[in-house]
Amino acid sequence: MIESILLIIVGFFLLIKGADFLVDGSSKIAKKFHIPEIIIGLTIVSIGTSMPELFVSITSALDGYSDMAVGNVIGSNIANLLLILGLSTVISSVKFKRETRLIEIPLCLIFTVIFLVLCNIGQDISMLDALILIALFIAFILYTIVMAFKGEKFDSKDNDEEIEETDEKSDSTLKNIIYVIVGIIALKFGGDLTVNNAVNVAQIIGLSEKIISLTILAIGTSLPELVTSVSAAIKGKSDIAIGNILGSNIFNMLLIIGVSGLIKPIIYNVSYNMDMTILIIATIVLSLFPVIPPKNKMSRDNGIVYLIIYIGYMVMLFAK
Repeated sequence: MIESILLIIVGFFLLIKGADFLVDGSSKIAKKFHIPEIIIGLTIVSIGTSMPELFVSITSALDGYSDMAVGNVIGSNIANLLLILGLSTVISSVKFKRETRLIEIPLCLIFTVIFLVLCNIGQDISMLDALILIALFIAFILYTIVMAFKGEKFDSKDNDEEIEETDEKSDSTLKNIIYVIVGIIALKFGGDLTVNNAVNVAQIIGLSEKIISLTILAIGTSLPELVTSVSAAIKGKSDIAIGNILGSNIFNMLLIIGVSGLIKPIIYNVSYNMDMTILIIATIVLSLFPVIPPKNKMSRDNGIVYLIIYIGYMVMLFAK
């Protein structure tokens, strides 16, 4: 058990350094090519930080642990919204760009509802359901490509931030790409070390499989998102922080479950409907933040509300 705890510490170190590399490299690439940071957060950063969920869910599906595959994704998405976005906002309030409040948040809500409906039809994710999820993911990626080509024009009405000039000599594209790759690799190995050893400790303590998947495994595989979003918030990169979370949630539901279901049909436990309801409510609340005071931003008070809801959710899980 002591060895597992030491490896968890090593995992945290890799997660922290990986997040620093990923945020710094991706934000500089975005500025160099005039790509909105929200798009970088929705794609490169979110996919990179979702690698632990991908490997855990696919492995769980192949091994026949459907509860683990689904629970990991649902628990991770809840942790991303309530815990990670809540904590990031407490550190630094998040200003919603026009495309975020009008397109990305509604898309995340729509995809979540579709995911819930598909899970409950036949109480599984069949090959057809998996193909639908993957098709939706491809459509989402095409959307991000279109938005990347538009640059920051879509947000021009709201964008009053100064564009910083990039020093091409000191910050070459190749160097920043290497930063991103090294960051993703460090996050992957850091996530593996942390999750595997956290599960070992949990099993020694005697926690159930469902509790492990919704809490320790879910939070563990969300550690890259947590460290990356918090790091982005500290650096004042709120677009990367919220883009990472929305992109990760969409990536988790559409591609991870889609690929897992395509490899092997996943049985859905209807007891997860309560957790999915909480996820949908949290997403609806997120869509309301831009229209309630303070408008077009998520304040520290909003972040505290999210954290309180997450604590209540954890208490509910362990009280069962």
